[in-house]
Parts: sequence; C-alpha cells; structure tokens
Amino acid sequence: MASEAPRFAFTVDATDGKARTGRIAMRRGEIRTPAFMPVGTAATVKAMKPEAVRATGADIILGNTYHLMLRPGAERVARLGGLHRFMNWPRPILTDSGGYQVMSLSDLRKLTEEGVEFRSHLDGSKHLLTPERSMEIQRLLGSDIVMAFDECPRIDQPHDVIARSMELSMRWARRSRAAFDAGGEHAAGAALFGIQQGALDADLRRQSAQALTEIGFDGYAIGGLAVGEGQEAMFATLDFAPGQLPEGRPRYLMGVGKPDDLVGAVERGVDMFDCVLPTRSGRNGQAFTWSGPLNLRNARFAEDTGRLDERCTCHTCAHYSRAYLHHLQKAGEILGAMLVTEHNLAFYQQLMAAMRDAIGAGRFAAFAGDFRRDYLG
Repeated sequence: MASEAPRFAFTVDATDGKARTGRIAMRRGEIRTPAFMPVGTAATVKAMKPEAVRATGADIILGNTYHLMLRPGAERVARLGGLHRFMNWPRPILTDSGGYQVMSLSDLRKLTEEGVEFRSHLDGSKHLLTPERSMEIQRLLGSDIVMAFDECPRIDQPHDVIARSMELSMRWARRSRAAFDAGGEHAAGAALFGIQQGALDADLRRQSAQALTEIGFDGYAIGGLAVGEGQEAMFATLDFAPGQLPEGRPRYLMGVGKPDDLVGAVERGVDMFDCVLPTRSGRNGQAFTWSGPLNLRNARFAEDTGRLDERCTCHTCAHYSRAYLHHLQKAGEILGAMLVTEHNLAFYQQLMAAMRDAIGAGRFAAFAGDFRRDYLG
C-alpha cells in the first residue's frame, strides 16, 4: 500500500556555493526548488488556463488573500469546495497573508496592535484584518502554504519606525502560529511560513529571524524587499538575510522578480519566488528571452518572421512569429496577451529548471556568468 503524502517535507538534494536545489513534498504534489510561483491574484493566472500554467512547468501558484476575501469572499469559496476546486488547480497553492496589499492602502487603513482596519478599494466597505482572521481566510480558501500575517513597511521609513514595525510583525507571527495550530484538520494538511522583516538592516533582520525561529515555522519568507530599494540594495540584503534563517527550511523571497533578480537571489541561497512580472509584462507586450527582454510593440518586429526565442521550447515560440505577436499587440487583440504571457511563464520555468540542473551539476557559477552575459548584454 502506498504511503500517504507528507504534510510538508523539504529535502535539499544538492548545493553549489550558497545555491541549492531540492524538493518540497506536500499532499497535493511535489514542488521542485528553486521554484517560481505564477501569481493567481483573483483565483486565476491572468490570460492563462490552469492546465496551460501547469504545462509551462509550474508546480505551485500563489493566491491573494486580500483580493479573494473581498471578491468572491473566502466563505463563498469554501462553500464552493475550496480554491483548488473553484479555479481547477489541483496542485499546491500558497496564499499570502494580505499584509502587503493592506500596506499599499495607506490612505484607507488604520493600524493597531489588534490588526489593520481598512476600506475595500472595490466598494468602500470596512474590514478588520488580524492575524487570526488572516489564518481563518486562508483556511477557508484551503491553502497548502499559509503565510503569517505581517506588516510590510515602506523602505524609506526611519530606523525606529522599521524596528517597531518588525517587532509588531513578530507579535503577529506568534498569534498567526497559535491561530493556525487551532485550525485542527487544516493545520494537519497545510504548512505555515513566517516572514522575516527589517528592511535593509542586518541587525533588525537577525532579530526577526531569531524571533521566528523561536516560534517555529515550516518555511521562512524574506519580506520587505522588491519595494523600490533597487537591485543593488536588495542583493546586499540577500548577502546576509537568507543565512540568518534556518538552513533546513525553504527560504522564500516574496515579490521577486526580473530574471536576473532570480539568478542573483538563488546565488545567495533563496529557494522560492513569486512575481506578477511575467504575466503583467506579457499583457503589455514585453517578452523575456535568453537574450534579454523584448518590446514586441517596437516597429522593428513588424516583419520579423523569426521565433520569439530560439532557445525556448514553449508553444508560442514553436508556432508564432515575432511579426504576428507584434501585430496582435498593436491591434490590442486578447490573443497577444495570452501568447506572450504563456511564453513568459514558460521562460521563467525553463530558467528555474536550468538553475536546478546547474546546481546539481556543480556548475552554477558558470551558468550564472553565461546567463548574465547573454541576458544583460
């Protein structure tokens, strides 16, 4: 008789410098790391069918707690059988806590020790999001990887403001842990990740990592980056932040990023990523290729009969020319968004697979050097 799939198990298969490749085993499937999670904000990866997302190589997608709690509502999703059934994605789903979106609503929110009171950007209705409510929403959605509720402060705030925010997030992390554990059957089938905060400050991030480790989580996210600090500052923070987190647990860099961001972060020990960039760019005519990004709206592609990317194996590259994709973008046709989004997501997954292979073969430094030469020119 086959053994039951584990609730959550992370295995590191190979390391090369700080870079590492491995697997996360969960009840709904295995996640190969380094992993990129396409973003399905409102229970859909924009311009993509779920089976097409899977065909690009994605093992897991991200759902957005804030948007789903407002529309269609977490209770409704639960009545309809949970998020996986609702959107026809049977594999793992990670849901964020809602904290980042609430931060972006600074003009519509009130922050207290209890949580965040805010008004919906849809209809102005008032809501209170607390660690306990965030855990409840993610339980109702049926999330596989649940994120602790946190506050993500603006990167330009004074040190004392960043410190107080980090300390509040750590108190909320403890409350999230308690509420998650009280979830009974849900807690038995899902995993909970804590979120390190502290902006660009090494000491604050060390304090945050220590607090999270004392509480204990299945995985640990690096929050508060990719919020306008620039790649140089982000990499400087990643030079120390991943190493402050437990070695035997996955490390998830939230909201990142460009292809060269991903390579640099894996180089520094990160295992998981999510970002809207490949889908948003696809809708706007920007394609990511091994030779760098292309703006398909540019007139130089109007009569270019070549493949979008000679190295890419996706359906778009196999069947459609740059000239046709240029035409679709200029004409505002929905198919243009669909085809370029499909390519971008496939490119991201091919990049992750190439990094996994390079780490396993002990040649990641050479791979990273070749990638930067070709991609950045």
